Amino acid sequence: MAQVEWFDDLSIGMRFKSPEVTVTEADIKRFAVEFDPQPMHLDHEAAKATLFRGLAASGWHTAAIAMNLAIQTRPFGPHPLIGAGVDGLRWTMPVRPNDRLHLVGEVMSLTPSRSKPQGIALVKWTMFNQSGEEVYTFTPIAIVPRRE
Repeated sequence: MAQVEWFDDLSIGMRFKSPEVTVTEADIKRFAVEFDPQPMHLDHEAAKATLFRGLAASGWHTAAIAMNLAIQTRPFGPHPLIGAGVDGLRWTMPVRPNDRLHLVGEVMSLTPSRSKPQGIALVKWTMFNQSGEEVYTFTPIAIVPRRE
């Protein structure tokens, strides 16, 4: 794959794959204590009584992990990931302790600006666990610089 540095280097269908990360029980609980202190994220026994039927990462923790993996993937080369919003955000399966996650992105749409040296790139990101099951999807509306 060609090196991506600018909006102009992207093409529809281009794909990116992140490194893998393992989510520990301690990670799940640490995030939950600070940001989403609900029983299904904090306590095994209490979590059994929820629709998750066991300890699960907060959806917002899953989203934060996906963001970190997207940044590590560097889909826009040296440029930061800057967005104008997010479409298609879905939690499709719980993330459990010891799940190994990775992210795959595919360029869906490219719209160059008519007035600024940038473009809008829609990259659909899908996060998978170690069994290849989809756990999360999101499509940020990314603002990517163009060559001037």
